[in-house]
Amino acid sequence: MPSATFPGPSLRLSLRLILLAALTAGGAAIAVSQTEAPAWLAGDSHIHSHWSPGYDRTVNPPAPIKGGDARYSTPVNAQKAKDFGLSWMVTTDHGGPHHSKLNLAHAYAELGESRRAVPQVLQFYGMEFNMPAMDHHTLIMPNTEDEWKTLFNIESQFDRNDAWPADPSRNTEEFASKALAYMSNLPRLPLMFANHPSRSAKGIGVYGSNEPREFRNNNDLAPAIYRGMEGAPGHQAGTLARDGAVRRDAKEQPTGNRGGYGNAAARTFGGFDQMTAIVGGLWDSMLGEGRRFWIVATSDSHVHYTDGGSDFWPGEFQKTYVHARRTYDDILDGLRAGRIFVVAGDLINALEVTARSAQGAASMGESLAARPGEAVQVEIRFGVPSRPNSRGDRPAVARVDLIAGDVRGPAADRTLDKNDTTRVVARFTAKDWQCAAGTCAITTSLPNVARSGYLRVRGTSTMDAEPPMDTAGEDPWTDLWFYSNPIFVEVQQN
Repeated sequence: MPSATFPGPSLRLSLRLILLAALTAGGAAIAVSQTEAPAWLAGDSHIHSHWSPGYDRTVNPPAPIKGGDARYSTPVNAQKAKDFGLSWMVTTDHGGPHHSKLNLAHAYAELGESRRAVPQVLQFYGMEFNMPAMDHHTLIMPNTEDEWKTLFNIESQFDRNDAWPADPSRNTEEFASKALAYMSNLPRLPLMFANHPSRSAKGIGVYGSNEPREFRNNNDLAPAIYRGMEGAPGHQAGTLARDGAVRRDAKEQPTGNRGGYGNAAARTFGGFDQMTAIVGGLWDSMLGEGRRFWIVATSDSHVHYTDGGSDFWPGEFQKTYVHARRTYDDILDGLRAGRIFVVAGDLINALEVTARSAQGAASMGESLAARPGEAVQVEIRFGVPSRPNSRGDRPAVARVDLIAGDVRGPAADRTLDKNDTTRVVARFTAKDWQCAAGTCAITTSLPNVARSGYLRVRGTSTMDAEPPMDTAGEDPWTDLWFYSNPIFVEVQQN
């Protein structure tokens, strides 16, 4: 990592510098046709630049060190995102004391340069928010003329690490509630996802920094803002050496973990966090309350594995697809509404899940009305990429699972992390789908739907009935999964 203190003005920024930074980036908005048809647009909501600093804590206040935590400039990240097929990305720098000023004076100005240099990628302004009393969260700002001011106000007032001297009162659940209440009163609402939610867990269901009750409390307080979590965390190249081979120690034993989940009792499952990957687990308990709580997949790019880090470039391995027109507003709306699926290794490049009843049809993130006892028809269509993925492989979908669970309303137990009604209702292999022109289709039916619930889909390149916990040194390219977000079926009782 670079160790030199970042160049530029001191952290005592003048109003003039703040306004200059804002004008430099704010003038870089991209004009995109509002009449463009919606399409599946790949993106990455969690990317760091060299403005995620380290800190020299031998001085007071601590001095930020450019490149101390992440290595690359925003234009480099954006060019890599373009090279790996992304249409949108979010810059999510984070830090410590007075990072809000550094973010505004340097990171935001560089974002403006990047927007002009790589206009093919819509680049949202955001940050990795040090959430009070919790782990990191991605915060995505609406693309507005005052995005710089809005994020500065949020970070400077509510990020738990921004104050110096450190303020313990910023690291409480009450302070998190204040932050969400403040954001809820903004004229344009940002969007928030919990990052690497179980990275600090001690075991399966033994959580660390993020507890189920905190998810519920935050979602209750700001349901249009606090919208989900990383189903699949970044740092997926943690098992790879610089040459792409599996890392090995001096005794030739494989080392490194996907996602940076180092606790051997609580690793990822097929690259996905336990809260998402375990059928009937935490995510299903949230959906079983009827919560609109979505998952994304990211790179969390800091340092590429070929440079000795644990990361892929944005879009190189994991992608979050949003069904939207190519505008900032529509992409943000798609993320908020759950028109999302996530995939690793370019196993697929499109996913349509449609449920139909006599009352109509619904897709991911939507609700379908049905009568008691009615059959619900389900169609699953996935796109097969026409070219090899970034490692040069042509992975194939081996199986697709349809998962269903009941919606029973709010849980009395705020710590609940199970939904015992959730089950895999059908498993499909290649003999069960028909393919033409790069699209494969599956049709099935859920007969006699008696109560409200939800449907979601996952698929894999493996034949594992359930994703096993990942092992140290596992090659991520050999264990690929995709997940849809849910469709809710609302049975209208007579």
